[in-house]
Amino acid sequence: MNTKHWALTSLLALITFSVSASPINRIFVTNEKGDSVSVINGTSLEVEATIEIGERPRGIGLSPDGSELYVAVSEENKIKVVDPSSLEILREFEAGSDPETFAVHPNGNIYISNEDDAKATVFNPKTGEQVAEIKVGLEPEGVAISPDGKRVIVTSESTNMLHVIKAPENIIENNILVGSRPRAATFTQSGDIAYATAEISGEVVKVDMVNAKILKIGNTGDSKSKPKDVLLSKDEKVVYVAGGRANKVLVMDADTLEIIKGIPVGKRVWGLAMTRDGKRVFSTDGVSSTVSVIDTDKNEVIKTIKVGKFPWGVVIND
Repeated sequence: MNTKHWALTSLLALITFSVSASPINRIFVTNEKGDSVSVINGTSLEVEATIEIGERPRGIGLSPDGSELYVAVSEENKIKVVDPSSLEILREFEAGSDPETFAVHPNGNIYISNEDDAKATVFNPKTGEQVAEIKVGLEPEGVAISPDGKRVIVTSESTNMLHVIKAPENIIENNILVGSRPRAATFTQSGDIAYATAEISGEVVKVDMVNAKILKIGNTGDSKSKPKDVLLSKDEKVVYVAGGRANKVLVMDADTLEIIKGIPVGKRVWGLAMTRDGKRVFSTDGVSSTVSVIDTDKNEVIKTIKVGKFPWGVVIND
């Protein structure tokens, strides 16, 4: 091969790699009663496609490199794997009874809450092989994984606990009693602190993960709120909470858990996701069948997007 041909080949390879590695800039939303995934263009903020995915999709997530999209199709007891670029369903695998929510570990495995069986399961999504099974409390729901991958939280709604799992050993490290019906959790970047919502008690708890100790309890201030999802701002100064039937996304001080602001969104807000730069939060507004786009500088809704029936989960590939 001469020098010119080698250089051209190398340039083409570099261009191909750059294209394949570039962000897709799409928001993916599961529509629980629409049996579909809405695909929103991250630039135009318009729905550009709908994927017919199967019965009752809820949990949704991306592989660590963003090359695969995973969808928990609850009524079919499956995880379906989608190409986030072509939007084709690549494969599927059995994921235990009623896989509702899951989180993706930095090593690529997914941790799933199997609500009917009071357990969490760990799967390799590339092969569909079950790696581990961990017994937890009744009605496991939310799953969160620390950025370093050393801890996993699984919430159990009926046992009112955060089950802290040591990874990759996949053994229960601690069980932390919280308010009634915990739903979702999220970690700080260090992994030393976590926040979780408790739906029936209308609370957000701040937890010291090293000592398995509750540091602070904040109330949503609305008896009908029933908070679900929770996430942290990029500077970790603010907690965003999906306020459920309060039809608001609550902005809370991450230190004191005092409410800074309630942002009106659609009815029955469930899922939350934040862009990589932290400038926007997307909420799924189940009963309204909409997604609200929040500008985090102003903490105001800048757009409402109509999606499928009963949007539930949301993830961003940006």
